[in-house]
Amino acid sequence: MTFDPDRVTTVTFDSYSTLVDVDAVETALADHHDVDDPEPISKTWRSRSMQYTLVGNHIGTYKPFYGVNRDALEYALAAHGVESTADEREDILSAYHDLRVFDDVRESIERLQAGGYDAYVLSNGNPAMLELMVDGADIGDLLVGTISADELETFKPDPELYRHAAGRTGTPLSEIAHVSALWFDVQGAINAGMQGVWLDRKNDPQEPFGPDPDLVCEGLAELADRLGC
Repeated sequence: MTFDPDRVTTVTFDSYSTLVDVDAVETALADHHDVDDPEPISKTWRSRSMQYTLVGNHIGTYKPFYGVNRDALEYALAAHGVESTADEREDILSAYHDLRVFDDVRESIERLQAGGYDAYVLSNGNPAMLELMVDGADIGDLLVGTISADELETFKPDPELYRHAAGRTGTPLSEIAHVSALWFDVQGAINAGMQGVWLDRKNDPQEPFGPDPDLVCEGLAELADRLGC
């Protein structure tokens, strides 16, 4: 790992699984009358959503992330034998409007702000999703802004999105530390020229494929420590 805190002036954060807990959607799934065990459905939903974004980048098919999530939910329910109406799926999907923020988020970003670092969200989420996420997490006063994949109509790990983020923040790529709980997002940031910080909240094994993260943290407080905040 080659993390260099002295190079960092701006920190960008992924949103889902990094700042807010997407596993909370299991509660919404459990409320469906035909769902006995929401966990495997939730995992299929999340993985399929990510697969759709990756495939979409390669075949030139784009729709805002909320729509991608809708398609992935429909597939996940069907794959697990759960019949659902469009209205029922919309009710489940609306859980993304009110996801639980991780306990370390506000305090850690406050520390970064006090340390002089600009903080942004860089996410696949479309602008309406990110606005609700930021409001729900109560971090709007700590962020300089949010950057959505919708602005380029391409998803991570397309290098153009990270370059776009550098332009939006007015920061050279080499001075940005991108923090994400998603391994391919970290690798995408590194590939584009950022420092990639893997937020390993679940003590997962490190990916043997692709470049190693520049830094691995179990929580955001550890990142603030490394940046001297």
